[in-house]
Amino acid sequence: MTPHSLKRATLTLLAGSALAQAVPLLLGPWIARLYTPAEYGQFSLLWTVASNLAVVGCARYEFALALETGDEGAAALLALCLRMLLAMTGMAFVVGAAWFVWANFSLAAALPLVVLALAASQALAQWAARAGRFAVLAWGRVVQWGGGALAQVGFGLMQAGPWGLVGGAALATAAAAALQARPAPAGGWRGLLASRPLRGTAEKHRDFPLLNTPHAFAGALQDTLALSLLTAWLGAPEAGAWALALRYLKAPASLVGGSLSQVLYPRLTQAGSRGEARALVRRKLLLLAAIALPLMIVLLAFGPWLFATVFGPEWRGAGELARSLAPYVALHFIASPLSVVTMAWGAQAWALKLALAGQVMFVGGLAAGIYLGGLAGAGWGVSAAMLLYFGYFFWALWTWE
Repeated sequence: MTPHSLKRATLTLLAGSALAQAVPLLLGPWIARLYTPAEYGQFSLLWTVASNLAVVGCARYEFALALETGDEGAAALLALCLRMLLAMTGMAFVVGAAWFVWANFSLAAALPLVVLALAASQALAQWAARAGRFAVLAWGRVVQWGGGALAQVGFGLMQAGPWGLVGGAALATAAAAALQARPAPAGGWRGLLASRPLRGTAEKHRDFPLLNTPHAFAGALQDTLALSLLTAWLGAPEAGAWALALRYLKAPASLVGGSLSQVLYPRLTQAGSRGEARALVRRKLLLLAAIALPLMIVLLAFGPWLFATVFGPEWRGAGELARSLAPYVALHFIASPLSVVTMAWGAQAWALKLALAGQVMFVGGLAAGIYLGGLAGAGWGVSAAMLLYFGYFFWALWTWE
């Protein structure tokens, strides 16, 4: 990929991400008034658990697709992803059934379908990226995020409760997965489902399930633990405020970061030298920091007022939380697209160790913050802890040998 094509692909994905982000931002106030904080908390707990499972739904083999140069090898790898996905969906069914029986949580019945939609969308996004179909990726983001918000409004008008939030997001995610399922793999989709030996393919890319899977699972686990702690110590309304704040504060990082990382990853794998790759990472880090700093300043100055004005006075607590989380959100925005760097550089073992330390720091900062200052204190505790973590991560990438 030439620098010109890299720029064009990045701009294509950023344009799609901007459109996808605009729809939830415009509909956010309406959604917040159609659903109560308690309903939002129930939806967020289910979605977080599903995301925790879906992020490793294909054992991270989908991220090895960029390394396969031949169509046959890529098709075999995609077939392996599909088998892993079906196994994880079966596990999600067991987890959902146990959750329903143990906690009488009715939304748990939707867990396997949500996991299937999320993991399929993630895998097929990598498949489309490998084929250079960045316009398809851009529209996939629009369908998933923008379409999800539209569907949630529709279900909310029908007073569907938390099921409306779940159904709207899940249907849009499934639609995005279907959109990204092109081009068809070598031999067609029926051929992909046919029995074929995949042990060699699994062995070839074994670093992804062995090293990147626990890394990704641990990263998603922190959101699950955060909601669990907040619900247990402060109650469902505070958990709902946390979920709303994090959903909208992290949306730019998810969309912009996801767009950039899908372009950056294959570019790093094709770099002519480590010096060239490091220079590319440094440029992207500085660009992301220049975008993140103004966002942080706005949240620090106007967070409570913004949330109370946009979402309603009952969500002012989420605005106080947004202010305290502003430093963490800015750091996460910068780090999100750079997470693929360690995969491209063969440093997944190092990244796993660092990520595990980061999870401990996150949960420790959250717990200390809740104890000392309630919901807003939780945000300041997380920001303080993650400043140390991300500071070291950025320094390591900047000076990588």
